[in-house]
Amino acid sequence: MQTNDKIFVAGHRGLVGSAIVRALKNESYNNILTRGREELDLTNQAQVNDFMARERPEYIFMAAAKVGGIHANNVYRGDFIYQNLIIQLNLMEAARQSGVKRLLFLGSSCIYPRACSQPMKEEYLLQSELESTNEPYAIAKIAGIKMCESYNSQYGTDYASVMPTNLYGPGDNFHLENSHVLPALMRKAHEAKINKSKTLSIWGTGKPMREFLHVDDMAAACLFVMKKAGHKPMLNVGTGEEVSIKEVAELICKVVGFEGEIIFDTSKPDGTLRKLVDTEKINKLGWKAQIGLEQGLKTTYDWYVKNESEKCRVD
Repeated sequence: MQTNDKIFVAGHRGLVGSAIVRALKNESYNNILTRGREELDLTNQAQVNDFMARERPEYIFMAAAKVGGIHANNVYRGDFIYQNLIIQLNLMEAARQSGVKRLLFLGSSCIYPRACSQPMKEEYLLQSELESTNEPYAIAKIAGIKMCESYNSQYGTDYASVMPTNLYGPGDNFHLENSHVLPALMRKAHEAKINKSKTLSIWGTGKPMREFLHVDDMAAACLFVMKKAGHKPMLNVGTGEEVSIKEVAELICKVVGFEGEIIFDTSKPDGTLRKLVDTEKINKLGWKAQIGLEQGLKTTYDWYVKNESEKCRVD
């Protein structure tokens, strides 16, 4: 990629998309295309085709997706599979027709089987059953990976895919029911502190292990992979380190300043018990995560207090 190449970041307002835009600007890329949903509905094939034919971006970061935590994935199953599939179908086919040089598809570590060996290697994909609570989303993302592979095989396109672990950071969704575990915990801890609560209730047992990657590290990985022209195999992106939900809850309380008792609601589901991605392949290519969890939580909480805390109180 050259700094004046036309680059389309689909989903630029989301957690990952906004971080990719920041990373591109920090590296002096000056021809970045972005469109909000009110300007371009990615689920509308005609609109996507018209946009691509008119603008003809040379590179595409596919960060647009419908995302959410356990509750949202489990309740809005039809929305998750339909919206993610149609966004992928529309963008990839329009990219092929308009001659895009390179496309980067962003998936998720939830593509791996529920009982997957740990850490999860790229070749473990489709070896056994998925986690039931997020199966529709995972199937959509697997379809995206296979679409990249199939287009590369048949049409000679240069489409790559990256599978991030659990992401967090500035720009995250802090909704109590529809967000991922870390931002939901951060909001709960903040409100418990503000309300002077003595306890903080958390879903599940606290025993599941999770890996958390700061979104700015993810954006750096996306740029790194995009610059590797011709590298097509799927790549995991993560830190290679895991922490229990109990431990991350305690660390969030420390960062937020909540000093009450943490109570685990064991009537609620835990989800997958371990989710650690194997990052050997991307590490060997020359990329490694740089932002530690406590450091990342501090910057995320600072952003939340400045941008979201008052708005969240009226949800």
